[in-house]
Amino acid sequence: MFADESARLGQPEIVLAVFASPASIIFPLKIGHRYAEDLLLTGRTISAQEAKMIGLVNEVYPDKATMEQKVNEWIQQQILPKSAVALRVATKVVRKRFNERLKTDLKVYEKIYMDELMKTHDGKEGLNSFLEKRKPIWQDE
Repeated sequence: MFADESARLGQPEIVLAVFASPASIIFPLKIGHRYAEDLLLTGRTISAQEAKMIGLVNEVYPDKATMEQKVNEWIQQQILPKSAVALRVATKVVRKRFNERLKTDLKVYEKIYMDELMKTHDGKEGLNSFLEKRKPIWQDE
């Protein structure tokens, strides 16, 4: 994953009293529990440089044009010279456990989201306040 200096990344769902099911699975696997919990439980956004430091992005470029140029160069040098068949199979193998975990856990997390969180006042209030463009009124229930 690549970004330019202007990028801001985060998972702000917790601010609305909900959580990001896919990111709750992906972040711990990609960046570890320490950083995942920080981002998922605070809802804070981070700079592209911090995202690189924690392993969320591979490289940061000064601007979008430079990023596009460098990504194209990277693809030309690192991907295109290789066999498409080998890349396809290697990608499948490298991502096998990750994809299995995502598929399995996503069902569980979505059930928790719907059966537990969306049955609470705050879960509904967070989404309604966002849609109504107003400050939420939490009841911690």
